[in-house]
Amino acid sequence: MDYAFEEQWGRLVQKMEDRFGEPPDLTTMIFTVGLQECGQGFRKFKKDEKLEVMHVGVCTLLTPMGFYRELGTDEDGWPHFERLGDIPAASKQEQELLMKRALVEYFGAWIAADHPG
Repeated sequence: MDYAFEEQWGRLVQKMEDRFGEPPDLTTMIFTVGLQECGQGFRKFKKDEKLEVMHVGVCTLLTPMGFYRELGTDEDGWPHFERLGDIPAASKQEQELLMKRALVEYFGAWIAADHPG
């Protein structure tokens, strides 16, 4: 077991719960990344836009691992990505762990803000 990762994951979940008032699920956390990367502020999203926000979140999280490359933004401010390689086949549990590790990496500075060192 990776105790350092488990500790960081626990801190991230707690910080998000403190911020949003309830424990987040993985989908909510990925959506939060997408919202942050889209930079469109607080507004209502249509169903198809919510899917796009999720896609932006997933692509953003998988970019440092070499699966995607950011191409820039379109005229509406939406980020676009190019897929660079196939994500290896994995079980649902392995996919969740991959995304959790990516979330810990993405929010690393925020997690560490209250726990230096």
